[in-house]
Amino acid sequence: MNFLRVLPVLLSAVVLAAHFLRSGRFGLTTVCLVFPAILLIPHRWSARLVQIALVLGSLEWVRTLVVLASHRNAMGDSWTRMALILGVVAGLTAASALVFRMKGLRERYEL
Repeated sequence: MNFLRVLPVLLSAVVLAAHFLRSGRFGLTTVCLVFPAILLIPHRWSARLVQIALVLGSLEWVRTLVVLASHRNAMGDSWTRMALILGVVAGLTAASALVFRMKGLRERYEL
């Protein structure tokens, strides 16, 4: 049952890895694909480390949103739909850090 609870974390990590892969940052791609494996260690620090990574990932999505929106705006292209999509992705990535507030995960990681 805990697998279903951490599924948002896994999906956020995969989407973030795809983002870094597209930009050619292979080291960060690998980190994004590996960091959810830390959750196999049932300690408080492992959950906190993953939460920090997810918040940093959310900040990366916001940074990407600002950069792409400014480029599109400078070229005169529409940027609102892209900003909405990236804003939702950033929000979902940040929200996936909240799964550790669920009872089963709080007990597993002694939070």
